[in-house]
Amino acid sequence: MDKASVAAWARACVHSLDVLCPAINDINVYPVADSDTGSNLLHTMTGAEAALAAEPEVTGAGHALSVLARGALRSARGNSGVILSQVLRGLAASAGRLPELDGSALAEAFVHADKVATEAVARPVAGTMLSVMHAVASAVAGERRPPGDVATLAAKAAAEALEQTPRQLPVLAAAGVVDAGARGLVAVLDALAGVVSGTSTEPVRSCEAAPAPEAGPAPYAWEVMYLLEGEPDLPAFRRRLSGLGDSVTVAGDGSGGYAVHVHCADIGAAIEAGLDYGRPRQVRVEPLITPTPLEPAGPDREVVAVVHGEPLAELLRAEGIAVLAVRSQTVPSVEELLGLITERAVGHVTVLAATPELTAAVDATTGHRMIGDRDVVVIPCVSPVQVLAALAVHDPGRRANDDVVAMAEAAAATRRGELAVAREESITWVGRAHAGDLIGFVDGEVVLVERVGGTEPPRERVLGAALAVLNRMLAVGGELVTVLAGDSAPADLAAELAERLRAERPEVEFVSYPGGQSDAVMLIGVE
Repeated sequence: MDKASVAAWARACVHSLDVLCPAINDINVYPVADSDTGSNLLHTMTGAEAALAAEPEVTGAGHALSVLARGALRSARGNSGVILSQVLRGLAASAGRLPELDGSALAEAFVHADKVATEAVARPVAGTMLSVMHAVASAVAGERRPPGDVATLAAKAAAEALEQTPRQLPVLAAAGVVDAGARGLVAVLDALAGVVSGTSTEPVRSCEAAPAPEAGPAPYAWEVMYLLEGEPDLPAFRRRLSGLGDSVTVAGDGSGGYAVHVHCADIGAAIEAGLDYGRPRQVRVEPLITPTPLEPAGPDREVVAVVHGEPLAELLRAEGIAVLAVRSQTVPSVEELLGLITERAVGHVTVLAATPELTAAVDATTGHRMIGDRDVVVIPCVSPVQVLAALAVHDPGRRANDDVVAMAEAAAATRRGELAVAREESITWVGRAHAGDLIGFVDGEVVLVERVGGTEPPRERVLGAALAVLNRMLAVGGELVTVLAGDSAPADLAAELAERLRAERPEVEFVSYPGGQSDAVMLIGVE
């Protein structure tokens, strides 16, 4: 693959995207597609081709890819266009100044392009062009065949991954379409395979697109894009934008310039964020139009959860619940919460948040304009065991309001206990606690301080403290005990607790799961 092939690929991309543009534009499924994705991709590649054509001296394939990537970034429109520019940038960065790319170099370039494109997006979403690019990288990694074979393999992997996008993202499945940006990326890779292997054919306009809305509804939010010059603190800048909306992308060109993209309700705040981190220019603002309502395949509602701890999240996902897992002692960004809610292809979303801090974060997001016309209800929980209790009575066949009431009542009726290790000295209602001591809580009140010393409490004392807390909770009655073991819990502690409980209280049912929490040895729920 030489510089002539790169130029021919750019021309082929423009032609393919021009042919496919109307069909790709018809896929308007928020939040994963811009309203004019096809036009955005075409504009991006047209700018890239023009930049390459205007370059007076191109010394090789690597140089040509670099020029192509810079032109794409400067011309990028929409989230899809920015991501495409980063795919090109990754290819160029891997190729360096190579005069020609053999199959091995092309495969390595695809792998690097996947990494660069993913890193540019604040919250990568499965079922989008990032998923397709990741499938490409996985398919070609380590390949040593000729470049034509590698490009053909990449295009084949992309096409197969495209067909999977509706299974990865509910809103696509509900609309009966593939991801728009991913369809454009497949066209780009098809064009590359055709040029490098010499088997180029006319692109096929197949996207199974839903018809575009006839009326012109008012915008409910805005797509803000600009180029930023400077040396911003990228993690802080992305967090700032993520607090305004979603689809946040900050993509660099490798020479101090960045393309910024965000969907938000406050245009001024998005631009002010750029002013605080550099010098914005070429600001573009486009309206985001509410897409045609989807006809739900089943009940027009869904329950989602926000929790700490990946093991607990996996437990809920196994039950068919969409979950946002957040690192311990942190709260999710507005963008993460908007993604959890808006990626559901339903009109009613019930959110179970596992702690008061998570509940407050969700509450602050429910009125965001990016949610559109969805009805969002938050069931307050102060412990993950209350989330499990609420889900135990969830019935998709009930009326939405009745189901919400049943889940809220189940959560509120669940008594909660906790066993934690004291981090510092403190005074409690039951005596002084020193760092390293075991602290037992029931419904938020300290009921036990177990002096153990050190950072790793002896197993028997942990077991004794857990039994003491549990017996105090069962003193006022209870039929079901649920235990979530934390990361620091001794191995098989839950099993020993279950054995002791069966001997002392055989009438009580006991279940336990790994919780993954780092701030508690054990969480206990009694119903």
